Amino acid sequence: MKYIMKMRMPVEKGNEKIKDPQFGHKMKELLAEIKAEAAYFTTICGERGAYIILNLNDASEIPAVSEPFFLWLNASVDVFPVMEPEDLAKAGPSIGSAVQKWGK
Repeated sequence: MKYIMKMRMPVEKGNEKIKDPQFGHKMKELLAEIKAEAAYFTTICGERGAYIILNLNDASEIPAVSEPFFLWLNASVDVFPVMEPEDLAKAGPSIGSAVQKWGK
């Protein structure tokens, strides 16, 4: 199942970590370890952050992909399940049933 992880580093901790000449290498290593499909780095609410695309088999894998960011970067992490177009198409009948029952 696809998930989007939103990761945000506090400014002071980010300032400290970004000065490490190995920061980029360590981030690349971490992304490989968690098998990120993609990572997009940006600012989130004025702090350094990223949106990371993951494919997890089970929600029980969330701690394994989140903990390194908590421990290494003192980051806040949110993980959201997301659907691809094919998933949304499969959901069509249940959406229709909900509309029939609750959409009045």
